[in-house]
Amino acid sequence: MGKLVAIGGGNMAGGETLAIDREIVSLSGADRPRALFIPTASSDSRENWQAFQGVYGQELGCATDVLYLLGVNPARGELEQKILSADLIYVGGGNTLKMMRRWRRLGVDGILREAYDRGIVLSGLSAGCICWFSWGHSDSMAFYQPESWSYIRVKGMGLVDALCCPHFDSDTAGVKREGDFRQMVQKHSDVAIAIDNDCALEVVDDAYRVITSRPDAGAYKLLNRRGELSVSRIEQKEQYEPISKLLQKE
Repeated sequence: MGKLVAIGGGNMAGGETLAIDREIVSLSGADRPRALFIPTASSDSRENWQAFQGVYGQELGCATDVLYLLGVNPARGELEQKILSADLIYVGGGNTLKMMRRWRRLGVDGILREAYDRGIVLSGLSAGCICWFSWGHSDSMAFYQPESWSYIRVKGMGLVDALCCPHFDSDTAGVKREGDFRQMVQKHSDVAIAIDNDCALEVVDDAYRVITSRPDAGAYKLLNRRGELSVSRIEQKEQYEPISKLLQKE
């Protein structure tokens, strides 16, 4: 049993993703959900934690907590207690490569997988979107080489077996995501899912649907068919569809 909501991007503090945030809280099934924020990708940003408290705590009525993972070495028991006692977990954006390396070193990825198996809602934006997929189109190198960098393919947890691109309708430092992602897909055989800002892929058990907080936002499936790139918008429906169909290499 698993529940996850992977958000392509958007300004949470500005209310841009509020409709999606409400769905995340609703998925938990709790009257006052225990909401855990993990800001590893933003270098444990206190500002992002305050923004999460404002939306999920004050606006949506959750009991909020935060898990800092940098500059500390928490014992596995402490990590399990924090993660597995939550009703929902939200992973913030930032440097995906740095985050995944730290998670693997501490064993956080394995505990999050257990949380997924227990039905705890996993969610997040940008880096917190990529991490649930097998691979992600990431701007992580911009954090290390801001004057000269390229998008890279970062390995995620594989809860959704696809290559993911967040922020599909935007760019980083003037470099468009869409064009670069198309090139990446053409180099690999992965099923690829691209998600605009203010849009999310919601997965419940073996089914999915697309949800948005902006009418024109969407999600797309990309495939490399023997050198020919196929791009199709994923239809937004109220009902859930089998995720096996979405992930088919047609």
